[in-house]
Amino acid sequence: MTTATQIQEQISLNQQTAKEEVSTPKKYGVFLLNDHYTPMDFVVDILQNVFRLPKTQAVTIMLQVHHEGKGLCGRYTKDVAQTKQQQVLNAAVNAGHPLMCVVEELV
Repeated sequence: MTTATQIQEQISLNQQTAKEEVSTPKKYGVFLLNDHYTPMDFVVDILQNVFRLPKTQAVTIMLQVHHEGKGLCGRYTKDVAQTKQQQVLNAAVNAGHPLMCVVEELV
């Protein structure tokens, strides 16, 4: 026969176990890759509209993509990062640009 104290101890143990199993979700970076065809203005528009960045930050990232070949647009959980990637790729295809976007796990 279990007592109220034993039940309370079991509930407490279950709660502690549940708390230990929950961890912070991994973060993923969404990166734009440079190409020699996509206009810089289009890249800035993507950064402002998809990633909701202010114009000055969008221009800075666009220049990083242009000069370094790759630029970080944002850090998100995996599903949000993949959604942002798909939005970029869809916008690029619809506009007829070969802009590429990748998602990478951040350390």
